[in-house]
Amino acid sequence: MRQIALALFFTMVTSCNYFDVKKTSSEEILEEELKTFNWSEVDIYPTFSSCDNEKSEEAKKLCFQNILRQAIYKNIKSDTIVVSEYLKDTILIKFQISERGELSVVEMDVDSLTLKEIPNLKALLQNSLDSLPEIYPAIKRRQKVKTAFVLPVVIQAN
Repeated sequence: MRQIALALFFTMVTSCNYFDVKKTSSEEILEEELKTFNWSEVDIYPTFSSCDNEKSEEAKKLCFQNILRQAIYKNIKSDTIVVSEYLKDTILIKFQISERGELSVVEMDVDSLTLKEIPNLKALLQNSLDSLPEIYPAIKRRQKVKTAFVLPVVIQAN
């Protein structure tokens, strides 16, 4: 009987480690999740309703960029611009689209000669963006997220 009691006591003392539960806080889980989170990619790129019939995400992305470019070119072409020198410049427009689908221009990288020749260029670009259709924001893990990107626009005038 003594041996059974001793064996039972030994089993109880050593088995307590099997029932220890490691507590994990929500902060630790969040920290681990953020380490694996890729902040530079979204699941669904911002889009317009006219791009919904595109099959792949890459095609939707190209559709979105093309609509932006067409709106800018259409507005610039509709305005009569007179220049005294030959211009060929690539303007880098840095955009931001909010979680609500609001597009805003963060920065425009424009050469000083281009601004001298076309002083209202920034206003023309802003007007073309104001006439865009509704933008659906990017989505990351089923959440609407803010995105930023750069769109190059080539200006060429004789």
